[in-house]
Amino acid sequence: MTYNPTWPTLFTEERNRILEAVGQWVEEVEHVGSTAIPGLDAKPVIDLMVGLEDIAYAHSSVEPLTNLGYSYWAEGAQPHHHLFVRFVDPVMSARTHNLHLVEAGGQYWEERLLFRDYLRNHPETAKEYVQLKYRLASKHCVDREAYTAAKADFVSEVERRAENTF
Repeated sequence: MTYNPTWPTLFTEERNRILEAVGQWVEEVEHVGSTAIPGLDAKPVIDLMVGLEDIAYAHSSVEPLTNLGYSYWAEGAQPHHHLFVRFVDPVMSARTHNLHLVEAGGQYWEERLLFRDYLRNHPETAKEYVQLKYRLASKHCVDREAYTAAKADFVSEVERRAENTF
């Protein structure tokens, strides 16, 4: 989908709802993923990365976030990363938001911000990323995990470049 200039506003609205629900444990909320890169084509799914003071608060966040309409993906939970997904319609499985609970300042946190900020500051790399995503989306249209795995080398390379730039 072509970049939608309302994505930053949708992020801000959702960030405010999340802070109201679990803000006592949150250090920061960042807009990450493709919708966080101005001008970048993306699936219309807002990715929010919630930096917790301590990852142990993730378990306390499940009920309040579920009350906001998120589904907790417990089967994919890792000690350092908890994923919640919000759907337009649970029957159709159309996502509107991905919410990543991680420890603020941890490795996942730092890597996602490096990647996002590098793409924001390097439009030529952002363009390469979009072209890769289109190729992979047509190849892995029904396999989200394969699509994500196929982007991993590109993402790692950009993170390496970003570490040397910032």
